Amino acid sequence: MPDPATEGLFIKLALLIVFFAVMVGIGLYCRRHATDVSGFVLGGRSVGPWLTAFAYGTSYFSAVVFVGYAGQFGWRFGIAATWAGLGNAFLGSLLAWVVLGRRTRIMTQHLDSATMPEFFGRRFDSRRLKLAASAITFLFLIPYTASLYNGLSRLFGMAFDIDYSVCVIVMAVLTGVYVIAGGYMATAINDFIQGIIMIFGIIAVVAAVLNSQGGFQAALDAMGRVTDPAVSDTPGVFASFFGPDLTGLAGVVVLTSLGTWGLPQMVQKFYAIKSESAITQGTVISTVFALIVAGGCYFLGGFGRLFGDRVDVAAEGYDAIIPAMLSGLPAILIAIVVILVLSASMSTLSSLVLASSSTLVLDFLKDGVIKNMDEKRQLRWMRALVVVFIAISVVLAIVQYRVGLSFIAQLMGVSWGALAGSFLAPFLYGLYWKRTTKAACGACFAFSTVVMLANIFVGEHFPALIQSPINCGAFCMLAGLVIVPAVSLITPGQDRRRVAEIFSCYARTVTVSVTDSIGPRHALEEAEGREKPVDFTDKT
Repeated sequence: MPDPATEGLFIKLALLIVFFAVMVGIGLYCRRHATDVSGFVLGGRSVGPWLTAFAYGTSYFSAVVFVGYAGQFGWRFGIAATWAGLGNAFLGSLLAWVVLGRRTRIMTQHLDSATMPEFFGRRFDSRRLKLAASAITFLFLIPYTASLYNGLSRLFGMAFDIDYSVCVIVMAVLTGVYVIAGGYMATAINDFIQGIIMIFGIIAVVAAVLNSQGGFQAALDAMGRVTDPAVSDTPGVFASFFGPDLTGLAGVVVLTSLGTWGLPQMVQKFYAIKSESAITQGTVISTVFALIVAGGCYFLGGFGRLFGDRVDVAAEGYDAIIPAMLSGLPAILIAIVVILVLSASMSTLSSLVLASSSTLVLDFLKDGVIKNMDEKRQLRWMRALVVVFIAISVVLAIVQYRVGLSFIAQLMGVSWGALAGSFLAPFLYGLYWKRTTKAACGACFAFSTVVMLANIFVGEHFPALIQSPINCGAFCMLAGLVIVPAVSLITPGQDRRRVAEIFSCYARTVTVSVTDSIGPRHALEEAEGREKPVDFTDKT
């Protein structure tokens, strides 16, 4: 009779091999879509609603959310952490698609911009603004990329007897292969497959964990009995609707939900979608995906305190909570969890390195450092920089794991806040408000970057409410929504003709002659010799 441990290891390895083979195979299949810059970066702007919606969702939710955030916020807020998942679905997905989707797709095509920094440069006719946005993207996407590997160490330690460094390198190499070969289209197709794995995986894991506690009602009743005087003296607070810290919970919801509106790797998904009807469909698909995945992750984490006997949070950290919850599951479910977290991490990693490499080539090297850069040369540089960015992220992840450099960990923590704080308000106002100025965008860039970097070095001197990088990032995003209009009103605007030309992409007025020979006399008189203006909305 086969040894159960050996059989379980075989199942896990078999699923991993199949998973990796499919990912690489898709990358090689999609090479024909990555023969020019538009194809490599945006899939030729012809990606359908399902692929775009899943690409958006899988780039949104990584191992950071499943292992780190779900464990940390579930421990801090209890069942109320589920609000973070609902915020991700309705603010970070539904409202983002409704507010940004169509306008982003139309204006970026009109301005022929493939990256967020390139959008700023062409929308405000400012090379300096483009370079500043490029520098911020490069500075903060790299540590964010490295953070994706966090949590993998504990899961692989639980499932396999494999060194963490080997896991990180294998994951990074295979992701690099399919991104380099197939570009955005390979990433989008793989994201779709990985998204399906994430949906079924999170449903199975939540059901299994709750079942291990006697079912949902029994688990909720047990959470109502959990107490922690260091957090709150209120009985049943961890099973309550808003948890023990409503202010902290609100900061988490704002940062993790509204933050997607300003992240380059998220917003650029709207650049590639093929039509306006596809945006409408993608809105629904993306919202449902986020409800299941994000809602499931945070809901699962909300029961973390029931497993307090299996983990010492003070000694092992929040990243140990979710692996402790999963450690007693059958081998097949653990294998599914490993594939789930790998899917989440690889999909986000591919989006980040693609955004980083395209930004650096199109916004910094092209026409700046390297003159007369043709498309083939741009593609070679992008593919080379994908390798460079993945290598840097691997080194940072391994160094942090081996040495425990707190500086790297802190920089990872502020990446999301710095990027979203810098770009959210300028991008949003740039799409909607003609009076937005480049000085206002620059002020917002500077404010958020300085505040978030200061939070690393002198955060203990900040007001108590924004000492946390989470709350500080949320503060920067909300402050930007005030800074941009305030500065715009007191600084010179763009040339009116240029602004009118930029915004002409949203609607055109077409004048046609109408001859009406049927109807009452006054209708004939009204129609004779006149032209009737008819408004046509320029659909994507």
